[in-house]
Amino acid sequence: MIWLGLTLAALAALLLAERADSAPWIRRLKPLASAGFLGWALHNGALGSPYGTAIFAGLVLSWFGDVFLMSKRPSWFLAGLVAFLAAHVAYIVAFVGLDPTWSRVAVASVGLTVVAWRVRRWLRPTLPEGMKRPVDGYILVITAMVATAYGAWSAGASAVMLLGAVAFYLSDLSVARERFVASGFINRAWGLPMYYVAQLLLGSTC
Repeated sequence: MIWLGLTLAALAALLLAERADSAPWIRRLKPLASAGFLGWALHNGALGSPYGTAIFAGLVLSWFGDVFLMSKRPSWFLAGLVAFLAAHVAYIVAFVGLDPTWSRVAVASVGLTVVAWRVRRWLRPTLPEGMKRPVDGYILVITAMVATAYGAWSAGASAVMLLGAVAFYLSDLSVARERFVASGFINRAWGLPMYYVAQLLLGSTC
C-alpha cells in the first residue's frame, strides 16, 4: 500500500504547490505522484498478463505525458499530447484483449461521438491553428478508449476499469480547459484528483 499512499500524499502536496504556483515543487511532486501509480500497478501484478502489461504501458506513457505537460512551451505540450494519446491506445489494446461486446462498443460510440462533437465545438474557437488536427485526433482516440472500456465491462470486465476510463476522460477535459479556454487553479483542483484516481483505478485492475 506504500505506492497508493505515495500517490495520494504527493497529490495533496502537488495541489498545494499548484495553488501557490510553485514551479520548483510542481516539477518535483508531479513525477513523484505519477511514479506512485506505476508502483501500484506493479504491486497488483501488472506484468503478469497481457491485459496488465498493456495497462502498465499506458501508465508509463502517462508518466512521460505528465512530465512533458509541466512545460508551458507548445512543443512540449504537443509531446505530452502524443504521449497521452499513445497511453490511450495502450488502454484500448488492453480493453480489446478482454473481448468486449462489440454491439455495446458501437452503441457507446454513438453517444460518445455526440459528446466529442460538443467538446470539439467548445475548444475549436480557441485552439491554435497547429493544434486543431492533433486535438481532433486525441478526441477520437479517447472516445474509442471509453467505448471499448464500456464494451469490455458489458462483457463482464470490472466496473472499476470502466470507472477509471471515464475518470481519465473527464480529467482530460480539465487539461483542455486549462490550456485552451480559461487557465486557473480550479481546473487543476478537480482535474488532478480525477486523473490520479483514474490511473489508480486502472492500475488496481491489473
